[in-house]
Amino acid sequence: MENNKISVGLDVGTTKIVAMIGRKNDYGKAEILGIGRAKSLGVHRGVVNNITQTIQSIQQAIQEAEAESGQKIEEVTVGIAGQHIRSLQHSDYITRANSELVIDEEDIDRLINQVHKLVMLPGEEIIHVLPQEYKIDGQAEIKEPIGMYGGRLEANFHVVVGQVSSIRNIGRCVKSSGLELEGITLEPLASANAVLSQEEKEAGVALIDIGGGTTDLAVFKDGIIRHTAVIPFGGNVITEDIKEGCSIIEKQAELLKIKFGSAWPGENKDNEIVSIPGLRGREPKEITLKNLSKIIHARVVEIVEQVYVEIKNYGHEEQKKKLIAGIVLTGGGAQLKHLKQLVEYITGMDTRIGFPNEHLAGDSDEEIASPLYATAVGLVMDGLKRQERKRIERAAARIEDENHQNTEAATPEIEEEPALIPPPKKERRTFLDKLTERVKDFLDNAE
Repeated sequence: MENNKISVGLDVGTTKIVAMIGRKNDYGKAEILGIGRAKSLGVHRGVVNNITQTIQSIQQAIQEAEAESGQKIEEVTVGIAGQHIRSLQHSDYITRANSELVIDEEDIDRLINQVHKLVMLPGEEIIHVLPQEYKIDGQAEIKEPIGMYGGRLEANFHVVVGQVSSIRNIGRCVKSSGLELEGITLEPLASANAVLSQEEKEAGVALIDIGGGTTDLAVFKDGIIRHTAVIPFGGNVITEDIKEGCSIIEKQAELLKIKFGSAWPGENKDNEIVSIPGLRGREPKEITLKNLSKIIHARVVEIVEQVYVEIKNYGHEEQKKKLIAGIVLTGGGAQLKHLKQLVEYITGMDTRIGFPNEHLAGDSDEEIASPLYATAVGLVMDGLKRQERKRIERAAARIEDENHQNTEAATPEIEEEPALIPPPKKERRTFLDKLTERVKDFLDNAE
């Protein structure tokens, strides 16, 4: 029963590691079968800094998910983020040998492969090459060049770059946990797939995913991703500040933030006080909620302003690039009270909190639809898409084999139909699947 194959998303975060098992239901929605989470100890700002601890956390999350769903997990789709991710715009062109033929897959692959040859800083590798729009013989703003005539094919690309070693370390952790790497995805892209609607991507929207160690940004316009950035701080620095500012231990600071924290100091009355038990026989501490939210406010403003700089870098202030749907906040940090109001106040953009229920089956657990799990849900969806694509490719290969076996005369009729369906799916394979292959090869040879 190949149709109901499961897919597993593994979100290796700074604060938590989540393993989520899902499959497509009959209505094409993702149905979550089980979820496991573990405290993440070996990850700092989205980058693995202790392999042994990370492996333990991954195994714990996987076991929990297996126990809950009764499924055995073998392959996972893993997300990468972290402070080493940066993105750039690049345009490139190819000259076609024969302009009498229509532009096909291979031309686009050639163009994309050319971008992969860009010279990067030492230790960096291209993770994603995302075509923005194409130009054919100087005719601009072409969305889909396949099937058109032309001699010179050029395109603008959004290129996402990351550190090879960090990506390999994640691959190493997955492999050492006894799992196969099915795919690698950029976390802001995964979160975006889980919480944004197609209309928002068309109208123009910025997705801000506030995690524990990093804040990820993905900007969409006209249905295409236009800008990505990873800002190297998130909810954990807020907790740190509360810890320092109130002289309490981290566990208490985290609880304070979650239970009483607000991003808007004006909301708290001066006389609201929380008493925190002292350490081992010491006097309890009294903290006013006003002070607590002042500390949180200062830090959140800093994070939001950095994100806003990135949104402006994309060009939001130009009329043509305006993000009509505004901002969507997701990730664990999006649960902070009054954050939406603060973000609207700083950026002047419409804001909503993004819950990953856009593509989930209707009967999903309340808990799963929390912004906390946006990335994990996105990774599951990504895995399901990948399986779908492999299935289509296999079917296409089967049809081709059959065509070869048939007599020459019969070929044209059969050739026409199937050949038209698979290719569009194929093109998207190039970026991350190649990276996954490379990381796999590297790990296999390194053993």
